Amino acid sequence: MDISLLFPLLILLLFIPIFLSGRRQRRQVADMQKLQQSLEPGDTVVTTSGMRGTVVDASYEDTIDLEIADGVVTTWVRAAVREKVNPAPADEPASDETEVLESEPVEKPDSANGTPRT
Repeated sequence: MDISLLFPLLILLLFIPIFLSGRRQRRQVADMQKLQQSLEPGDTVVTTSGMRGTVVDASYEDTIDLEIADGVVTTWVRAAVREKVNPAPADEPASDETEVLESEPVEKPDSANGTPRT
């Protein structure tokens, strides 16, 4: 292979991943802006700091009001909203519920001397 072809090929191979990652990042930014502009009162959201709240007022262009507890409303910049949380439907059981299994009692050793409790 000629050395004059190696250098342009190397540049091309380095440019492709940079180009693809730039496209992916632009798509993520566009999706985030679309999410932040689609917020409506009643939506449950999580902010970038992890605060979970319900949108009370989304009428301003760059801020939203979140109710983080009963009667506690705070104002946030729209850019602080990371994701919209979809609550589970009321007719389906929540996924974090665990089934209680019946089992025989297990003897636990006494913490002081390691003998079983009676």
